[in-house]
Amino acid sequence: MKLRHLVSITDLTASEIHKIIKRAVLLKKESKTNGRNKKILDGKTLAMIFEKPSLRTRLSFEAGMTQLGGHAIYLGPSDIQMGTREPVNDIAKVTSSMVDIIMARTFAHDSVVKLADNSTVPVINALTELEHPCQILADLMTIYEIKKSFKNLIISYVGDCENNVTHSLALACKLLNIGFRCASPRGFFMDKKISKIVNAYETTDPQAAVKNADVVITDTWVSMGDEKEKAKRLKIFDKYRVDQKLIGYAKKDAIFLHCLPAYRGNEVAAEVIDGSQSVVFQEAENRLHAQKALMLFLLNL
Repeated sequence: MKLRHLVSITDLTASEIHKIIKRAVLLKKESKTNGRNKKILDGKTLAMIFEKPSLRTRLSFEAGMTQLGGHAIYLGPSDIQMGTREPVNDIAKVTSSMVDIIMARTFAHDSVVKLADNSTVPVINALTELEHPCQILADLMTIYEIKKSFKNLIISYVGDCENNVTHSLALACKLLNIGFRCASPRGFFMDKKISKIVNAYETTDPQAAVKNADVVITDTWVSMGDEKEKAKRLKIFDKYRVDQKLIGYAKKDAIFLHCLPAYRGNEVAAEVIDGSQSVVFQEAENRLHAQKALMLFLLNL
């Protein structure tokens, strides 16, 4: 069996993304219907490496392993001090000799690349500054549950497009042949390498990006690591707030997604995130089921 990792969403093919999403839907249905999942991961252990704090990532992976009969070990920043106390390469070799699968939430994308390059078990990128593939699998699952298909869809992202969610989302849309648009101020467009790959519609006009969209997505304007620029960013992004007027340019049955945590009054108005078009809490729960399906896929189970 070939060792597989999920460092980038592009480590999956379109058919594999479909397979994972459909498995996630079944796992969710099984859990809701029976109150439990089959213990497919009995005896398996997941190492969870965290450099950044998290609510949804830790909950979904740890609960997911428990629900599938496995065990998860949390390794926080002070436990490892990755790259300072011990080289990433050594951490990968030691950890993969003791567990069945690894997930890592890091600042530098290169840290997850090094973990995967030196690991003998699957490694999952649970967020880096460049990509957030796990979030996108949950987003796609949510869209699939509601829209029933990805055919002829347009997804619009508004806000800080130089963002890990935007990057993975754009790459996934390219793989799945979904229309993708994004709007941000100049200087906050997607990473140039990713932009070149996806050839997406990028604009400074949020209304143009959202027009006739099926899905509208945003994220915080101030990501972890950008706190010193908060005042500047709040001013620059002010016209990129997803409010009722902006989402009104999308289709009437458009849905709103946000990976959370959300800052009402900044990137999204309360009337939108707490309104009838918002599916953010369904999206958040789907992190659990999408990640269960992903782990089973990578472990070939």
